[in-house]
Amino acid sequence: MGGSGSKSRGFWPFAGSGIGSDPANGGNEQTLSRLRGSRSCTPFVFTRRSSLYYDEDGDLAHEFYEETFVMKNGRKRAKLKKIQKNLIPQGMVKLDHPRIHVDFPVVLCEV
Repeated sequence: MGGSGSKSRGFWPFAGSGIGSDPANGGNEQTLSRLRGSRSCTPFVFTRRSSLYYDEDGDLAHEFYEETFVMKNGRKRAKLKKIQKNLIPQGMVKLDHPRIHVDFPVVLCEV
């Protein structure tokens, strides 16, 4: 769990604007202002990696199955076999609405 965070890949765009007091900001102010500094980046995500795949026929789906027939006790049974070869990932997909980055260091709602 938590593999979607960017810390696991070694890149964290909000470095230095995390938790704790910062002597440069006086320690009493939100460190969101540091994002506007030298490493200006947006807290929004506009694209994501798709979980869909194309098969050899050009169909798009999460999973593909092939129907196979097995003879068992003289009877013909149908079984579904999952296809895992020759699948091409869809790639990056543009989101309809921007999302907030999972590693954004500011509390949005306090209960």
